[in-house]
Parts: sequence; structure tokens; C-alpha cells
Amino acid sequence: METSWTHSSESMSKDLSELLKEATKEVHEQAENTPFMKNFQKGQVSLHEFKLVTSSLYFIYSALEEEIERNKDNPVYAPVYFPAELHRKAALEQDLKYFYGSNWRDEIPCPEATQKYVERLHYVGKNHPELLVAHAYTRYLGDLSGGQVLKKIAQKALQLPSTGEGLAFFTFDGVSNATKFKQLYRSRMNALEMDLATKKRVLEEAKKAFLLNIQVFEALQELVSKGQENGHPAQLKAELRTRNINKSYEHGPAPGKESERTNKRHTDMMPTTPLVRWILALGFLAMTVAVGLFAM
Repeated sequence: METSWTHSSESMSKDLSELLKEATKEVHEQAENTPFMKNFQKGQVSLHEFKLVTSSLYFIYSALEEEIERNKDNPVYAPVYFPAELHRKAALEQDLKYFYGSNWRDEIPCPEATQKYVERLHYVGKNHPELLVAHAYTRYLGDLSGGQVLKKIAQKALQLPSTGEGLAFFTFDGVSNATKFKQLYRSRMNALEMDLATKKRVLEEAKKAFLLNIQVFEALQELVSKGQENGHPAQLKAELRTRNINKSYEHGPAPGKESERTNKRHTDMMPTTPLVRWILALGFLAMTVAVGLFAM
């Protein structure tokens, strides 16, 4: 995808963090305007959507952090290696265990679009580690920037516990001051030794990261539509009521019918199907990227 942003000699003299923000402006806006992201901002997100996006994020961060560990001593990445402060895999595992139970690894799917993202991360980490910084910057600083907004929206919309269960992904215990940490991260990234050609490749890789996310959004949108046609959402909206979640309906059913529907579905509830597990990745990934990077 071509953008109006060009790699002029004058522009390339700017700090890498500034260049990344400028280079990804168009694809950022594209991601920001996805239907699911807009719905999420309005608090229109179902519990099942949230579960499914958490699943997709788990695969993405597992791949990203595997490649980061592979290159943690490589000078092209080492200066921005902050595992205690940033890494999300363990937090996502905690959330998935809460949502799916102890057998969560057997329950979560890895959709084709998500797998494509995962494969790109592994390819970059193994063959072009100098490009890894583009993916790390896009994800982690986005998480730090938009995380608290997303956390509040999800907690309110899904009535998740105030104690934070199911929201570990948004909690950065190793970062006491997000603003100062982001400044430190940018300064480390801007100090990476990089020639002009490499810098251009990093910018292109950052745009590719956005496009990979958008492809996930589009694939999930299609699956959501099919799921609605087949009636799957109605079945899945009750699944996690057994975990003491009081409200998981997208539009909130009448209070008088809530208990009746809950009791009935507890007895004949079926395990989550692969189709429906796709739903959440679109809304939540879109919001994470779009809101997060907008605040960078």
C-alpha cells in the first residue's frame, strides 16, 4: 500500500520515532476507522469478542517475544530490550486462563490472518532482526499509550471484576510512569545505529505491521458476519457466566430475563467453536493499535 509520505533526505534526518509516526499515519487512520474499533470506543464489545482478540494477541506476542529473546544481545535490538517492563505473553496467559480455564491452550484458535502475522514476525526475527524494532515499537508503545483507556472501556462494557481479572494485558507493573518510560524508549530507539537504507526498511516494516493488523480486522469482519448468519453469537454470549461475569450480552438483555437465560444456557452450553473465537481479534486489535498509536 502506497502512502503520501516520502523518504526525502531532509525527512530522513529526523529521529526514528518521529519518522515512524509520520510514515504510518495513513495506515493508522485506516485501522482507526474500522467498524469494530468504533464500536469498541462506544463500549459495544461482547465478552466473546474480547476473549477471541485476547487469543489472537497471545499468538502475536508469543512470536514477537520469541524473536526478541533470540535477538536480545544483537546490537540492532539490544538497546530497546525491556522484557520486565513491556513483555505481554505472561499477562495474556493469565487472562486466557481466567477466560477459558486451565485448558485454555486447547481452546484458543490461531486464525489464518493471525498466523500470517506470526509468520512475518518469525521471518523478521530470524532473517532481518534490524526490522524487529518496527514491530516492537508499533505494539508496545501502542499498548502503553492506549492501554488504560482500553482497560476502562472493557472493564465497564463487560463488567469485569474491579480487581483486574481478565485485564492483565493492560497492566504494566514494571512501568511506574508511562510518559517517562516512553521517552526513554524513544531515546534508545533513536540512538540505534542505522544507515539511511536500513532506516527506510524499518519504516516500511512498520507500515507492514499495520497492514497485517488490518488484514486480521477484515478477515474477522467476514467471520463475524457469517457467525451472525449462523446464529453462533447467541450461543456464545453465555459461555463465561460460569466465571461470575454478570453481563456478557452485546446490547444487554432485560434484567428479568437475564437469570432465566443464564440458568438455561449453563446446562446446555457447548464449548466455544473455532469460528466464533475469531470475533474478538478484530475489535480489540483495532482498538489497541489505533487508540494506542494515536496517543504516541
